[in-house]
Order: sequence, then C-alpha cells, then structure tokens
Amino acid sequence: MTDLPTRRSRRLAAVSQASAAAPAEASGRRRDRQRGTPVDQRTRVMGILNVTPDSFSDGGLHQAYDAAVQHARELVAAGADIVDVGGESTRPGSERVPVEVEQERVLPVVQQLVAEGITVSVDTMNAATAERSVELGAAIVNDVSGGLADPDMARVVRDTGAGFVVMHWRGHSDRMYRNAEYVHAVEEVRREVELRVAELIVLGVRQEQVVIDPGLGFAKQGVQNWEILAGYEHFASIGLPVLVAASRKRFLDGIGSAAGAPPKDRDLATAAISLLSAERGAWGVRVHDPAPTRAVLDVWDAWRAARS
Repeated sequence: MTDLPTRRSRRLAAVSQASAAAPAEASGRRRDRQRGTPVDQRTRVMGILNVTPDSFSDGGLHQAYDAAVQHARELVAAGADIVDVGGESTRPGSERVPVEVEQERVLPVVQQLVAEGITVSVDTMNAATAERSVELGAAIVNDVSGGLADPDMARVVRDTGAGFVVMHWRGHSDRMYRNAEYVHAVEEVRREVELRVAELIVLGVRQEQVVIDPGLGFAKQGVQNWEILAGYEHFASIGLPVLVAASRKRFLDGIGSAAGAPPKDRDLATAAISLLSAERGAWGVRVHDPAPTRAVLDVWDAWRAARS
C-alpha cells in the first residue's frame, strides 16, 4: 500500500473541518453572498466518489488515482460542498473487500483532495480506514452501518471528533434484502436509528457530531423507500441533522426516465428528491451528479431569500 504520512496537524485540521462541515457548526448566521441565504440553513450537496471497480452506477470509472482526483474536482466544480470518497461497494449483493485494498484505493485520494482544500467525507465501515482518513484530513465519516459493522468505529469517531453519518442498517449488502420486512417501515426505521444514536452517545460520541441517514435502498424494497421519504418529518423530529441519499437508486427506475434506463438517467428524479428534502430542512443530500441538484437548490435558496 502507498506509504502515507500521519501527522497531528492533519488530525487537528480534520477536527476543524468537521466543526465547519458537520452539524457542530458555528451559530453565526453568515449569508452566502450569491444567494442571500444563511449558510447554516443551506442544504449541503455531498458528491459521490466511488474509487471502486463494482459500484452499481459508476463502478470502475474512477478507480484509478488520477481519474478519482479529477472526478472529485469535477464534482466540486459542479456544486458539491463535500466529496464522499468510498473504496468498497455497498450495492445489493456485493461482498466485502479486505481493509488493505480499501485503504489502497481511498487514502491517497483523501490526502490529495484535502491538500487541495476540498472538504472530504470517507465512506467506510472500517474503523481503521476511518481513522487513517481523518488523520489525513477527512472531516466526516460516513458509515452505512452506523458503526455496527466494526465495534471500534465509535471509539475512532469519539477520539477524532469527526462528523459521523449514522445510517439505518440491517446487515451487509449480500443479505440485507432478507431483512427488508416491516410492519410500519417509517416507525421501525426511526426507532432503530434513534436507538443506534443513543448507543453511540453512551460510547462517548457527542450528539453534535451526528448526522442521521434513514438508509434509502438498504434493507428496503421499492415502496418502502417512498414511505421513508414521505415520512421525513418523523426522522427530523429526532432532533439531529438528516442526510438524504437517494441518488440513482433502483426505486427511482421509471420515475422521470424510461423504465430500465441506465442509472445515470435517474439524475433528474434525484434532483427532485433533493429539492423536496431541502424544503423539509435536510442537512444534506448525497448525489452522483451535483449539477442538477445544485441548480434546483440554488433556485430554492433564491426563492427563500426573496421571501425573507
């Protein structure tokens, strides 16, 4: 694996970035000069960077280091506030990869993006990868298991002070749909997310570090995802920032595009969900193509600014 330095200054920078990009933000209500909207009220756009050979939408396109770094720059140019770097696919049916392989893919990219001043999130279920990434300057750990896949994750998040996206999770991707059984999906997912956050707080993670993600597409079938979206207020009522991650997922097939079309044709439907999420106060939306989402959010910001 590429030999990367570990520096205390990187860790301190990560904590500083986390306080700016994650929920523990300054209380001052600065206004974006272009949009007139308070910065702490803007919904963040998290751009997806899959440094993998097998992700469901863009696997293999950005696996090489140079391609990954260039795509990250393109994500930012298209409107991403945060770049979420992942080295392990969590598409339905995918199998785990060795942590060493994940780190070979992710760490050099994280280091370079941080050096360029890009706010980085690391998409990982491995505590070791999360810790190295934060040491290199990543501001946020985005764990689709909410810390359940690796019992050391809570310690890493607690000790580094990084922001922590806690997703609803019912098992790894190779078996998650076996667990997609709910009587009342919204109520059950909300209860499980709230319980997981409580467990993390007991383990020393601070509440202000946490962003919750209801886990669209993970252990949820078709209509269950729409129920989760329609029940957004139930998750917001937990009192923590909410990340909505619907981008290009299977339940969007045939919505705004032809049924069976490639996943990238779901970007307009993704942007519509981004707008509806922003209207409801979402902390962030996670997307493959920031441009259409940035456009609709800029319209929403201008609309709100005109009313204020």
